[in-house]
Amino acid sequence: MIRNLNQMTFQGFGTIPPERAQNVRSVEKGNLHELGQGEANVYRAVSETWISCGSGNSVLSVSKDGENFLHFYLDKRVCVSPGILFALSPFQGESSAYVSARVEPEAVGKHLSGGLRIEHQLRVDGLYTFFYHEKEQGFLFPGESHPMLELTYVDQGSLHSVADGQDLLLKQGDMVIYAPNQWHMQYADVDVAPRYVTLTFDLRGEGVEPLTNRKFTASRQMVALLRQMLREHEQVDEFSNDMIIAQLNLLLLELLREAAAPSGNKLQTSNAIHSENEIIRKAQQYISSHIREKLSVPLVARQVDVSPSYLTALFHKNLQISPGEYIRRIKLQESKQMIRENDLNFTEIAAALQYSTVHHFSRQFKEKFGITPTEYAKSVR
Repeated sequence: MIRNLNQMTFQGFGTIPPERAQNVRSVEKGNLHELGQGEANVYRAVSETWISCGSGNSVLSVSKDGENFLHFYLDKRVCVSPGILFALSPFQGESSAYVSARVEPEAVGKHLSGGLRIEHQLRVDGLYTFFYHEKEQGFLFPGESHPMLELTYVDQGSLHSVADGQDLLLKQGDMVIYAPNQWHMQYADVDVAPRYVTLTFDLRGEGVEPLTNRKFTASRQMVALLRQMLREHEQVDEFSNDMIIAQLNLLLLELLREAAAPSGNKLQTSNAIHSENEIIRKAQQYISSHIREKLSVPLVARQVDVSPSYLTALFHKNLQISPGEYIRRIKLQESKQMIRENDLNFTEIAAALQYSTVHHFSRQFKEKFGITPTEYAKSVR
């Protein structure tokens, strides 16, 4: 970024004569340097070195270490102190500048004149979905993965977020971001009907990793940004999408600042824990993709190359549920979707999900959701 040239901003690099002295023409201007685009010569001031603008608009870059340069718009005469490194480049097009010194500055190398413009460090490159979910008690989403990032924010109630084999309980005001292609599932406790926001988007920039695999509690400013995004989403005009993307960008930058703080909630995992999480993740994915087949704990255990007892221990340790109960919950959640689709009767649904009888299916449905499949069907049609 190009800075304004004044005594305060230039402090430590040299001096600037008072404004009234800038108009005095009696001082010799010095050698004229024609400046073009691209690399600029870097000099070290051996003695006090006077620099002033010639034709066009020029930029003066100064540094104490040769690595970190500050850029100034050269609109007045300056005196660079001995030992300071400096380079001159055109602001746009071509320009010239005058350099005058008792001892000729020492040429020390080249300097790329980039960095004169502020660039995005992090930028939302596109928004795919923006949903506000109002789910029933005991809601369960069996899981998915996709190439874009996904943000989930809990507006009311609570929601379990399962990713990489770890179960995070998101309470009201909490949020989580899933990395690209990270398999994840979500569910609510039996007596909780959560309301939450999900967004999927592409992000350009480096240093995104601190945003994923952790739980954040939204600050007042973050909540305000989410509320503005929801209002823009509901009251659409020609600028709404740009506003939503800009506000999401601000939200992510706020999250990155929080992630940089030492008191974050980053999930620290050893190699052993990572291995356990990978086993659970693979088991969950297998169950989700084969939910209409006959499933058992030994079958799933074989698919992930562990014993049934070890798989059971891992599920209890990390998800507080047995793999058998997990399979049952996923099947019952799938049955709800099948009832809503209204393509099959209850007997056919029970058979498709590999229940021994329709009565067995109905009994488990009632135990889980507190209503019969018939009552549920009436409520959604």
